[in-house]
Amino acid sequence: MALVHGFDPPERFVAGTVGPPGSRTFFLQARSGTRLVSVALEKQQVAALAERIDELLDEVMASESAGTVVPAVAPVGLQDNAPLEQPIEEEFRAGTMTLSWDPDDERVVVEVFPYTEAAVVTPDQLDEDFEEPEPDEVLLVRMPPGLARAFVARSESVLGAGRPTCPFCGNPIDPDGHLCVRANGFRRRDPV
Repeated sequence: MALVHGFDPPERFVAGTVGPPGSRTFFLQARSGTRLVSVALEKQQVAALAERIDELLDEVMASESAGTVVPAVAPVGLQDNAPLEQPIEEEFRAGTMTLSWDPDDERVVVEVFPYTEAAVVTPDQLDEDFEEPEPDEVLLVRMPPGLARAFVARSESVLGAGRPTCPFCGNPIDPDGHLCVRANGFRRRDPV
């Protein structure tokens, strides 16, 4: 039986980072009362989750579901730019994540499962009958549409606060520049 860290709804659900740009660690953090859960994940996972939540909410808005009120942007009162709450104690590192819409409760449902080596499938194992192992724990967050839009807005802000990207090769630029493959290895210091 998996340990479920459930929040329905959370008082706070945010993505945030620890560390300077270039060596940041990304976290999802959920809180209700004094209960706080932090899950580490990759930058690309934060970007994918935020993008998919935004798309899901747009789909719900466009559908003909009666009575569902989904804000087009994050409500001002729900915007959250505060730092991650302390102490940050990683429960697990995120692997698979699922996202769904519960029409009965009008909630966005996010499930985050821990990363396990046993769940990694190599290309030559694709034809084999593979059974994913049961997770030891899961983060389950059920949130109303306004809070979900606020999560997306904050995630976009957190992602944008990293290192700028090189306009030529798309790789991140460190404070002291970077070796651009599109510039034959010459160091570019000011991309503007």
